[in-house]
Amino acid sequence: MTKAITSAAGMQLVEQGKLSLDEPIGKVLPDFANPQVLEGFDASGDPKLRPARNPITLRHLMTHTAGFAYSLFNGDCAQYLEKTGTPDIFGCQNAALKAPIMSDPGTRWEYGINIDFVGKAVEAASGKRLDAYLRDHMFAPLGMSDTGFKITDSQRQRLVGVHARGGDGSLAPIPFEIEQNPEFHMGGGGLYSTAADYIKFTQMILNKGRGNGNQLLKPETIALMGQNHIGDLTMGKMTTMAPMYTNDVDLYPDIVKKWGLSFMINTAKTAEGRSAGSLAWAGLANTYFWIDPARNIAGVILMQLLPFADGKALEAFAGFERGVYAGLDAGQKAA
Repeated sequence: MTKAITSAAGMQLVEQGKLSLDEPIGKVLPDFANPQVLEGFDASGDPKLRPARNPITLRHLMTHTAGFAYSLFNGDCAQYLEKTGTPDIFGCQNAALKAPIMSDPGTRWEYGINIDFVGKAVEAASGKRLDAYLRDHMFAPLGMSDTGFKITDSQRQRLVGVHARGGDGSLAPIPFEIEQNPEFHMGGGGLYSTAADYIKFTQMILNKGRGNGNQLLKPETIALMGQNHIGDLTMGKMTTMAPMYTNDVDLYPDIVKKWGLSFMINTAKTAEGRSAGSLAWAGLANTYFWIDPARNIAGVILMQLLPFADGKALEAFAGFERGVYAGLDAGQKAA
């Protein structure tokens, strides 16, 4: 759930003309000016790379169409990391950002490390480290005093540990913590927060860029972020390569899903009552949010449980969401 916040920060800089949605991102991040596409592996298992046919843009990154993958969901990506000794993104090492893309930019939707590059672009365009930029331009204005990359001593006393579901269905705590002294702040997944804090961010999106008395983004920018930016492409099923961390992910399989900047968009009403055109996404440890502009409602549920897309966690989320809409409908009938 860090991704939407990092992308909103990126859109602040787009408003200021410091970033562009459609200029090659290599103009801001020279290291990524010549992306390489992984085309498979030769007989000895060495990766075969070729230059990408077109440059990566900020819009590609925010919509997961740049070609980057997560090893959790892409076997070729996992094989490349293992063969080359490239670290996984979750260690927050800069070397992790050297991974190739899996397809040419703009040709398919694939969930991946894209928003970590958005974080890098925010740093390059603002001249601030990502933690400082988000603190000054997102968290302080919104009153999100319990959100950040580094866990304070007082926060650690309140920290909910991550749990894992065993084969027998039981839950047990596991050691799981984002690197506290990272080489780079992971704009794609490094933040710690609370439900009370995160709902302030979703309310800002719902309230057309305004929150806590401050206008963080223009209404027209918020409207732009909620539009389909992947054209005829669609979000497909995400098949796990790491069952310890995630199940297969196929949310609302009967509904076509598009992608905004950077939200999943359901194109039809869901069984729980979420309006078509709503915005949503999730975090690895079964944390979820949604923003429904048509009904003027947003919700957050945080469960700190692995693997992702846990069946019982999804049931709890669906029940929570159904209850919210039932309450809305009952209130409207009473009125």
